[in-house]
Amino acid sequence: MDLYRSTFAASILLNSLAVYQGHRSRQAELVTTSHSDKTDDRGREASDRDSLRALKWRFFPIYLLVNAADWLQGPYIYPIYKDEKGLPEETVAFLFLIGFVSAGISASFAGTFADRHGRRTACLAYCVIYSFSSLTLLSDNIYMLFFGRVLGGVSGTLLWSVFESWLVAEFNKLMLEETDTSLSAIFSMMTTSNTCVAIVAGLVAEYLVRVAGTAKAPFLLSTGCLALAYLAITKYWGENYGASNRASSEGGALLQEEADPKLPPTSTLRTILRDRNILVLALTSCFFEGSLFLFIFFKFPALKLSHKLAGSKEGKPPLPTSNPELPFGLIFAILMCSMMFGSLMYKSISTSANPHSAQRILTGVLVLASVCFFIPGHVRDERITLWCFCIFELCCGAYYPVMASLKGKLVDDGLRASVYGMLRIPLNVFVVLALSTTKEGETHRDLVFTTCSALLVIAAIVVHKVLM
Repeated sequence: MDLYRSTFAASILLNSLAVYQGHRSRQAELVTTSHSDKTDDRGREASDRDSLRALKWRFFPIYLLVNAADWLQGPYIYPIYKDEKGLPEETVAFLFLIGFVSAGISASFAGTFADRHGRRTACLAYCVIYSFSSLTLLSDNIYMLFFGRVLGGVSGTLLWSVFESWLVAEFNKLMLEETDTSLSAIFSMMTTSNTCVAIVAGLVAEYLVRVAGTAKAPFLLSTGCLALAYLAITKYWGENYGASNRASSEGGALLQEEADPKLPPTSTLRTILRDRNILVLALTSCFFEGSLFLFIFFKFPALKLSHKLAGSKEGKPPLPTSNPELPFGLIFAILMCSMMFGSLMYKSISTSANPHSAQRILTGVLVLASVCFFIPGHVRDERITLWCFCIFELCCGAYYPVMASLKGKLVDDGLRASVYGMLRIPLNVFVVLALSTTKEGETHRDLVFTTCSALLVIAAIVVHKVLM
């Protein structure tokens, strides 16, 4: 069994053990609860579980549908531009750049729109906008393709801000006793289930392209997923608002506004700049998620080089760079399994009898991710490179739920979507700068990995020293 198949088998085994251990822990918790002597507490806990279960059933099917629409497109965005439409490399790079510029600009107003007009409305807007973005890929007109990337950038901002904002607002309405533990478990489940969807969507997209003979097929299925999500949101989701609209819907807030008519509306930017905890989250998001974007660009070239050098060391003829003979689909599945394992580990740690604090977990994740960037930038070993990439994806599996948990606690619910959108502005600036300076070659890639490693260490220090 070769390196990649054995690593995939080990990943499946680790995830199976983690799922089994989680199941045993839940069963033990239920047994402990059933033997409790406090009847009132049992009744409250049962009511909380029922309410939480109902919220999950309303949220998760729709959340996974909209993410499936995104994952279906991911593997074939570049091929449809480069191979199927025959666009020059510079044009493809500029299309991607336009998408991130659009995301950066839309981040300044998308959250405010959601808080003012409703998070449910913004989720519906995402379904419509991303559908139009997908349908532009059916055209060969270059202006239509650029328009599609603009819509795609706006859609990305909405996907990463308004759905989570709606969930947290609905969760807060339940007023559960174990708020932090329950919310951490939900965010971990979001990452785990989303990873499963990513694996399935990648395989489905590859099958559709092979059967239909065109990379447009996954984009059409993506539109279908978005249409189903739109209908489900319309039927099953209620509306919730931010601070700008709450006064008009709550009598108490209205009376407060009448008592002080000159009270100015809270500025999202002012809120962020005055709160050092939110500034730390913005810095961490920029450095970690920006590094993740660069990892997506450079992981396969790094593996191709190490694979080529491994063939040379074993006395085999060097592999041509145009035919690296690497199982890219299997590698994608391995990395997604690693991410799933990370989210399962986070759930186990955060919901244990003596859980570590979110700040401590985030610091550890950042330090470990830094090491995973530093080693491949200085060591040319195929196994070490692959395993470092797997550990980095494991870090991603823990990073997203722990960051979501911290934002859920530290960001005011009235400005949640606005703040979430603003937090993505530094990230998009980081990505645009990285795209504009990207070069081919081993030396530049090593510099990128080393730089990302240093930035992650800085983020870990700031989180450890500043985040309260």
